[in-house]
Amino acid sequence: MEPGDLHGCSEPDRRWFRVRDEITEQATRGRVGDRLTHRDEIDQERLDGFLSARKATRRDVLRVGSLLPLATVASPLLGGADARRAWPLFTPRPTAPPLFSTSPQGRTHTVPSVLGQSAFVGYYDDSLAPAATIDSGDIVIYPNTPSGYGGRIQPGVTMDDLVAWRSEVVPWGPHTVTGPVFVRGAEPGDVLELRILRMEPIEVGFNFNMPGSFGAGALPDEFPDGVIKTFRLDDGSGSTEFLPGIRIPLAPFPGILGVQPEGPGRKSSVPPGPYGGNMDLRELVEGTRLFLPVFHDGGPIYISDFHAAQGDGEVNLTAVETAARDARLQVVLHKNASLTWPFVETPTHWITTGMSRDLNECFDTCLHNMMTFMVENIGLTPAEAYGLSSVAASFRVTQVVDVNKGVHGMLAKDLFAPELREQIQPVLPAS
Repeated sequence: MEPGDLHGCSEPDRRWFRVRDEITEQATRGRVGDRLTHRDEIDQERLDGFLSARKATRRDVLRVGSLLPLATVASPLLGGADARRAWPLFTPRPTAPPLFSTSPQGRTHTVPSVLGQSAFVGYYDDSLAPAATIDSGDIVIYPNTPSGYGGRIQPGVTMDDLVAWRSEVVPWGPHTVTGPVFVRGAEPGDVLELRILRMEPIEVGFNFNMPGSFGAGALPDEFPDGVIKTFRLDDGSGSTEFLPGIRIPLAPFPGILGVQPEGPGRKSSVPPGPYGGNMDLRELVEGTRLFLPVFHDGGPIYISDFHAAQGDGEVNLTAVETAARDARLQVVLHKNASLTWPFVETPTHWITTGMSRDLNECFDTCLHNMMTFMVENIGLTPAEAYGLSSVAASFRVTQVVDVNKGVHGMLAKDLFAPELREQIQPVLPAS
């Protein structure tokens, strides 16, 4: 921080600060640092590797930065669904066991997206009749989900179309939401675990920013004209072309996955919150699981806004927007469980979340949720959780375009010795 910068890093000021290397190094010294580096539960080889890699990464970027394009230098530091890219300072276990079977046995329920019956544009509503009622352990299949605005986003769509459709649905959202799916026995105070079994997109995707007058995107004033881009997703390469020479890896996930928000009445599909919803969290790919607190009897569960790929932040308003040819979830009910915000588990990470209109509040919530997880589920002291969050967790901006912004914190499982890692449960019984 330069002289004259009187605001602390957590003050609600629009400036950005880089924490100096010597400050980070001090985080591993003294009482907290000594405890972290001498606990048997912490994988010391991984922790040491992190601290060494942080110095090496900065040194290497400075050394090669003048020789390589910026994208080449930065690419190892970018996140993604690929764990090697999501956590570059650790080597993921190549034999990381799956969290669950992607072909589980159990009763299945097919929920087609029928407008006005099981699909609704832009809202959740606690008065809607169930599209299906299921038991814990059942599987829900969503075939051929519509794109946004009731399936109207198709190749050839124009910006005039999007502007007209957006005006039609105000004050609700543009998403075609499928549901609600009720879970027998679910009630407030419980947690629903949603296991993502399959996310197969259709053959096309779209990215667009709306005209600046809509105030959408991170920089609406700088981009007053809307732009639409179409992507082909079915060439078998596992990626899609952005421009000649630029390809984007595909990692399909549901931008919206959540339960009915707290309180009565109709709720817009745009803002995310403790109920999940429009989180746009790109780590929610096949093989991951999302844990959500329940606010209404039955849940109930909604899904929508399928993405083929997205960067953290989703800054121009949209990802590679698509629809699902085949989406499947397995739902597990945890009775009387302790959880207040969405929590995600991947084969390599535990992920906490925070959402608010204010990005500082998002971060504070996410950090506190990370520390709570470390204290209650792992057994660290608050000071140890604070220190480990500083030296080894990664906090990322989930999205900044959904009224409520988002931050998610990623904690690599490889930090922890195998015997401890196997004991850590994402959700604990309520005390």
